[in-house]
Amino acid sequence: MSEHKEFKAESKRLLDLMINSIYTHKEIFLRELISNGSDAIDKMYFKSLTDTSLGLSKSDFYIRIDTDKEAKTITITDNGIGMTEAELENNLGVIAQSGSLAFKKDNNAEDIDIIGQFGVGFYSAFMVSKKVEVKTKAYGSDTAYLWTSEGVDGYNIEECDKDSFGTIITLTLKDDTEDEKYTDFCESWKIRSLVKKYSDYIRYPIKMENTHRHLKDGTGTDEIPAEYEEHTELETLNSMIPIWRKNKSELTAEDYNNYYKEHFFDYVDPLLYVHKKTEGVVSYDSLLYIPAKAPMDYYSKDFEKGLQLYSSGVMIMEHCKELLPDYFSFVRGLVDSQDLSLNISRETLQQDRQVKAIAKSIEKSVKAELKKLLENDREKYEEFWKTFGLQIKFGVYNGYGMNKETLQDLLLFYSSFEKKFVSLDEYIERCKEDQKYIYYAAADSLARADALPQTETLKDKGIEILYLTENVDEFTIQMLREYKEKQFKSVSSGDLELGETDTAKAEETKKLETDNKALLEAVTEALSGKVKETKLSEKLKSHPVCISNDGQISLEMEKTFAKMPESGEAVKAEKILELNPDHPIFAKLKNVFETDKAKLSDYANVLYSQALLVEGVPLEDPLAYSDLVCKIML
Repeated sequence: MSEHKEFKAESKRLLDLMINSIYTHKEIFLRELISNGSDAIDKMYFKSLTDTSLGLSKSDFYIRIDTDKEAKTITITDNGIGMTEAELENNLGVIAQSGSLAFKKDNNAEDIDIIGQFGVGFYSAFMVSKKVEVKTKAYGSDTAYLWTSEGVDGYNIEECDKDSFGTIITLTLKDDTEDEKYTDFCESWKIRSLVKKYSDYIRYPIKMENTHRHLKDGTGTDEIPAEYEEHTELETLNSMIPIWRKNKSELTAEDYNNYYKEHFFDYVDPLLYVHKKTEGVVSYDSLLYIPAKAPMDYYSKDFEKGLQLYSSGVMIMEHCKELLPDYFSFVRGLVDSQDLSLNISRETLQQDRQVKAIAKSIEKSVKAELKKLLENDREKYEEFWKTFGLQIKFGVYNGYGMNKETLQDLLLFYSSFEKKFVSLDEYIERCKEDQKYIYYAAADSLARADALPQTETLKDKGIEILYLTENVDEFTIQMLREYKEKQFKSVSSGDLELGETDTAKAEETKKLETDNKALLEAVTEALSGKVKETKLSEKLKSHPVCISNDGQISLEMEKTFAKMPESGEAVKAEKILELNPDHPIFAKLKNVFETDKAKLSDYANVLYSQALLVEGVPLEDPLAYSDLVCKIML
């Protein structure tokens, strides 16, 4: 006799919320039901280990999927432990009630890994179904039961016929709409793809009948036209053994690389792979890859970072962004933990202590592997750096430098000495004994950085310079502030502070500045606010003029800000025009000041424009500059 029962009020609200809010991908219903079947088989398998009279081995268990396109049904069958009437009530009548946890407690089954659970996950079936039937017979019971529900209105339970223990779940799919084609779930290709995506590593075979079409024997010759026939066979859809659960000794580099290319849709081998089993507060297996090339959309807003997240071989999430910091967003791969709930939601991930613990461990692991690569395989690390170094530098800059301690020893910059990328440690090792600073030059190319007039004195003294050529570089340096007690200093700084050897030169320059104070003030005035001041330079050797900056904003940073869309009020560097007192042009400037002050403005503006051009700063009015040069030449 059938008895209609109502869901409790809380369960009705949960069911409605789950269907409309919690799960955004309807296709996960199959993952949930397969996991429940695997859970039930786990329990039965555990029983078989203690009750040898059953005569069952692990190879006897399976999950089977059948579809009927005409009836629009999907049936999932397992030969697991089944449920009694009371268990149907407790497990399906109350949403989010877990039968798995109670089973583990009752049997002290710490050594059996139960992954699925009836509860919220089971009710995902209603996202695609207008009716759900559960026919089940518990192991050791003489009676089978049929549980039927069409959603929040309630459910019926009645006795039924079923020969053996286990559970059969039949879904009657919703009618197709303009937005949703539910009947696609009856297609063989769809079922196969969902099993491969979400349940490939369920440890029991997931079987399904598939129809194959082949050429009929004796046909397809010159005499007999081709005829085709079909045959149907029961096939296993899942591989059952995850690569990350295997011992490293069983696997080759080719195995790892092939897995990466097949599952992460790349056409080249990864630069690096890391396969680890971690035990501690949270135990998990991980298989991480660093690609050799960045995805086409990597530096776009469309890129979706995150690792695949599994719970005991069942995919919970395809892109779990909570497992990776942004600066390691290039890492691909997966994490599989037995400690995570299968039904963890996006909303609870950020608060989940276990996920946070895994994320922290993953971060340390990636950092350690990159550091190891830098120290032991420099060529490969430089390949990585050319591809993803920008992301590491953004990581230092973002968050006001809160991650600089983690990332600073991974940084590389181009060296004026080595003519290649060097680390900050390598720079420090080569520093002169009395050198107080790490010097750098910022420009939009290596050639321009190397040609900057401000670098001449440093080069003459044999001081190494780091060349910064990307927009984020100087912002990164400012967040670092210092490295191993040496501050960073731009070659464009007003004072390079090169030590006692420059004292005499500094005093001589200061005296010259005093003697030519009127000239320098006149040049500053002629430039009408374009520079903060004009001074004589201690750093110039062969060049007549350069621009330095006063304050935190450099010319390169000014150019970067200018390129930003909707940057608001322009951010400007406080420019200082430096003149070389030993260059013939300075003598010419003094002569003009003394004999024809009217021409001083023309000379000052030409020199200022030349200094900007050397720095790679575009002139506001190139035509006016050209006319000015011609005027002076005439």
